[in-house]
Amino acid sequence: MDKVNMPEIRAFISQSDRYRKKWLHIVELIMGGHKNRQLYDKEEINAKCKGVTAMKFFKGQENDRIYCREQSTSEGLFIIVTAIVYEGKKTQKVSKKEIPIIEKIGQYEYEIEKL
Repeated sequence: MDKVNMPEIRAFISQSDRYRKKWLHIVELIMGGHKNRQLYDKEEINAKCKGVTAMKFFKGQENDRIYCREQSTSEGLFIIVTAIVYEGKKTQKVSKKEIPIIEKIGQYEYEIEKL
């Protein structure tokens, strides 16, 4: 998780059992190597957004997102960093409101800390 946004991301996931279950379901899909674009997909809308993805919570309802940044370590380990919570997405397409957020995340380069 993004260190700066970690409290917000954790609070978002922990707000209810419904959100926790959806989070775990999305993580299980990703870890299992399964593709489900309804739940997790690339948000590479232009060249500035390489490696940006979104975890999609309750499409057609709240339509919340956790935007993520995919990157690899120098050892070749593939990492997905949850970066920013975006609640209440209003459109199916990427709107002018989301573009700057996605582009900002695309410029992030995270330093991965080993625990």
